[in-house]
Amino acid sequence: MKSSLSTSGGVRRATRLQMADIARLAGVSTSTVSRALSGSTLVNLETRTRIVELARSLNYAINAGAQSLRLQQNKTVAMVVPYDPTTRQHLSDPFFLSLIGSVADALTEQGYDMLLSRIDADQLDGAMQLYETGRAIGVVLIGQWRHHDQLNAMAVRGMPMVVWGAQLPQQAYATVGSDNFEGGRLATLHLIDQGAKHIAFVGDPLLPEIGLRHAGYLRAHTERGLAVQPSLCLPAPFVTFDIQQSVSTMVREGRRFDAIFASSDLAAMTSILTLSRLERRVPEDVLVVGYDDITLASHFHPSLSTICQPIVDAGRVLVEELLHQVAGESSRSRTLRTELVARESSQRVLHP
Repeated sequence: MKSSLSTSGGVRRATRLQMADIARLAGVSTSTVSRALSGSTLVNLETRTRIVELARSLNYAINAGAQSLRLQQNKTVAMVVPYDPTTRQHLSDPFFLSLIGSVADALTEQGYDMLLSRIDADQLDGAMQLYETGRAIGVVLIGQWRHHDQLNAMAVRGMPMVVWGAQLPQQAYATVGSDNFEGGRLATLHLIDQGAKHIAFVGDPLLPEIGLRHAGYLRAHTERGLAVQPSLCLPAPFVTFDIQQSVSTMVREGRRFDAIFASSDLAAMTSILTLSRLERRVPEDVLVVGYDDITLASHFHPSLSTICQPIVDAGRVLVEELLHQVAGESSRSRTLRTELVARESSQRVLHP
């Protein structure tokens, strides 16, 4: 980390850039620079942004983080849950909470702390600041959110990072995730084997993980010799109102369907409640399978059939792969098992 600063305005090479140099360039005190680089809200946003950008342009913050690593003073891992303004998926989402808890437990077992952060899904590179300012030694990020290229760019910049998500072509970063394709296939085959022939899919296939679940749904139809009906693909985001509207429209327009494969348990539960208001019974009239196997799934009425994601294993593997990178070792993408948990919502009721 070299500075090209001098008090006379000339170029002076081979000198180490100090926080005081950043303060002088920014026209603020050294303590203000320190607070800004640590993300303190005591510094107003405009000044904080200006200082961070200045430090980044001089490569100061990156080296500060690296120095912290060398001294082994930092034992904090950042867990970033992106916020998508279009879906407004809240941090209290049961799947998020389960995964956060699993990662926290795994970090605690290894003697590390966790810093939980939310970042705009359209600005995922904001996670770099947590590393570059030395606040965290690496990042566990939940979801790819249509930003595969942005994540690749972050990985190339050298930040230790593992993403909970799907393995994609030309991927420079490590991912850990369940076998979404197989999960979608298992869910759909189960519905077909229960007698369903017109299966609706609820979820946005443009999201990488959901796209793979949808691909599994398509493959199951092919394996059983059934045609997929495009009108039964409801590309609703993870928003309760949108799911309600999509299912209601499908019913009111008279589209023929006898089952729903929803891309999350909450989407499945929303679909069941919407069907109930429209006097469609589950499972008597419509079979339903969700995805995730959140705790509420077994307590819902009817109890929800779903694809189980191994959350406990997920936290352990995410932490393992991140710590490999922190130690300067290579890490790899991992695909975890998925399995069908059949409950009441997909069991065809037979009347005598």
